[in-house]
Amino acid sequence: METYYDSRNKDVTLKIREIRKELPPFCNEFFIGIENRTTPLTRLAYAYDLRIFFDFVLSEIREFRSFNLDTFGLSELDKITQTHIESFLEYLNYYRFNGKEYKNDERAKARKLSTLRAFFKYFFNKNKLTSNVASKVPTPKIHEKEIIRLDVDEVAGLLDEVEGGERLTKRQQGYHKKTKMRDLALITLLVGTGIRVSECVGLDIEDLDFKNNSFTVTRKGGNRKILYFPEEVSDTLREYLQEDRLGSDAETPALFLSLQNKRLTVRAAELIVKKYSKLITPLKKITPHKLRSTYGTNLYRETQDIFVVAEVLGHKDVNTTKRHYAAMSEDILRSAAKVTVLREDKKGSK
Repeated sequence: METYYDSRNKDVTLKIREIRKELPPFCNEFFIGIENRTTPLTRLAYAYDLRIFFDFVLSEIREFRSFNLDTFGLSELDKITQTHIESFLEYLNYYRFNGKEYKNDERAKARKLSTLRAFFKYFFNKNKLTSNVASKVPTPKIHEKEIIRLDVDEVAGLLDEVEGGERLTKRQQGYHKKTKMRDLALITLLVGTGIRVSECVGLDIEDLDFKNNSFTVTRKGGNRKILYFPEEVSDTLREYLQEDRLGSDAETPALFLSLQNKRLTVRAAELIVKKYSKLITPLKKITPHKLRSTYGTNLYRETQDIFVVAEVLGHKDVNTTKRHYAAMSEDILRSAAKVTVLREDKKGSK
């Protein structure tokens, strides 16, 4: 049977092929060349970014306005300057594409610059460009965002709200009778393990091991990892499964189902979290990723080990974890200084 990730990768691959038709023909060589060392989702992001870049080049840069997608070749790409790329980053602040308006913050611009660096580097390394101008463009300064997370009382309030549903609208309460255990199991698993929402909806029933209170999750890049869940998560999952996943007889092995007995989508899971969380913390705008941050915060407080947090959250680079929890690290260091005693007699002296 085709897995969730097989199906997703197939859909993504087909989408990439469609977008490649909106790029200069020589770009095909780039996508073929990077296939064995990138994931389909990474290539899809590259395709979207390059589509915007070439739309900018052909419509906004005066010397290239006489070209179109079919006539713009590698010799023209070699004429792209550092200033052109810097102008592109400025253009990303606000632009229109296919009738829609778009805005990009510093993180989005940094990601698109990363795409251009990979793109120019590929052809430069194959001696098809005289220089890699994208590598000379500095990365936009990224300001660290405050990590929004739920307090202990807010976590309890969220789970109580999912279980009770008293503050939902009349219409929502009608659906709540059918989806309560699914929603409770979903949110309990997210906040109790810190997995990504894509990892959560990709779970199959057979991925669960109640004997060891563990489950096997498919990480970014397709790697499989065994993680563990606490007893409360185990109890909630068991109760949900005993109710036969919304009482369905669906053939899909998916752990979480929609009312149509299909695997729950990432977007649907995000809306479930939003529906309940806005009832208890309307100002925090809680998302599945913020539930992940909540778990990471709690785990770091308990272990005070950034490497454990990085391993459980699936961060390939521990520096990513450090950046997220830098403020907490300062608190821990400050606390350590307060409890350190050098001479016992001095501790109590006045």
